[in-house]
Amino acid sequence: MPTKTAIVTGASAGIGKDIALTMLDQGYKVIALNRRAPDYTHANLVAYDVDLIDAKATAEVAKDIAAHHQVTNIVHNAGMIRPALIEDVKLEDLHALVDLHMGAAITLTQAALPAMKTAGFGRIVLMSTRAIVGLPSRTVYAGTKSAMIAMTRTWAMELGAHGITVNAIAPGPVVTDMFTHVVPAESEKAKALAASLPRRRLGRPDDVTRATMFFLDEQNDWITGQTLFVCGGSSLGGLAL
Repeated sequence: MPTKTAIVTGASAGIGKDIALTMLDQGYKVIALNRRAPDYTHANLVAYDVDLIDAKATAEVAKDIAAHHQVTNIVHNAGMIRPALIEDVKLEDLHALVDLHMGAAITLTQAALPAMKTAGFGRIVLMSTRAIVGLPSRTVYAGTKSAMIAMTRTWAMELGAHGITVNAIAPGPVVTDMFTHVVPAESEKAKALAASLPRRRLGRPDDVTRATMFFLDEQNDWITGQTLFVCGGSSLGGLAL
């Protein structure tokens, strides 16, 4: 039976926190990578303070994890928006989000692959976004999150023979600190957005957690290379923030 040890990035708040707490409740050892320390503790929680935009720091943490833990599950949830209309997009923001969304995923996966291949088992879940189908002011966010979909499909093809599945989740508008930084909770804008969705409500972190746990399930080994929109139907039409 595979060792249930998982890396969860961005586990100190929002979706990542909900995923990490659920995994801990289900018996996983969780290695949490965050810019700030989690506000919760657990006997099976190992926390690293690291800014995943910093490629060197990420590589050092990944090396330390590989030396001390047999990781067979990765949930790369950490993300950042840096919204701007095209006239105001800064290449420094693009470079930062390439390192965060793509570079960190590559580095952490490379560190965990030897353990996954030895176990003949692995689960990798990359957190994309509904914004990949189009959303104003999301050039660098949607662009780098779209690249994660391409990585998902590529890695699924490369790693399937080793018992490793790779899937992605594309959440819609989920009420977290990152969301409310753009759209204040209980604001008229938030209410209008909820009313515009087919399901008539905004998402909750646990909506995404359930999808994540589905992909991590040991029995779901014939599902790989897929992207699941967990978005209340928002991917079916326009969405203006």
